Amino acid sequence: MRYRPEQHIRRQSEIRAVREQGRRIDGRDFTLWWKRREAPAAGVTTPGPDGPRVCVVAAAAMIGGAVRRNRAKRRLREIFRQHQQAVPARCDLMLIARPAALDRPLPELARKFTEACARIAPPSP
Repeated sequence: MRYRPEQHIRRQSEIRAVREQGRRIDGRDFTLWWKRREAPAAGVTTPGPDGPRVCVVAAAAMIGGAVRRNRAKRRLREIFRQHQQAVPARCDLMLIARPAALDRPLPELARKFTEACARIAPPSP
């Protein structure tokens, strides 16, 4: 699957909403914040995807210089791209890289991501 432009969370207000109103799943390689988007009212069409959206962050103090930060972000974006079907629909994610994300083999990092996605609570009726 592709990682499409409409799957990027870019607005500061949306990123802040995930962080302030969402829930957190901590891991050794990354922290995953998630927030379910509200379904549109019946008959109302909204721009944007119904699928998951993501924002990947790598803090300088935690990861290191620019090369290490960019590598960590690329690895987490690739994991999201390959395994986005594991994320529930209408869910916004924020992945915060930790130093272990640089050293962990990609298959193991992918397994940790899918395990974290499985812990995301199903929508309440």
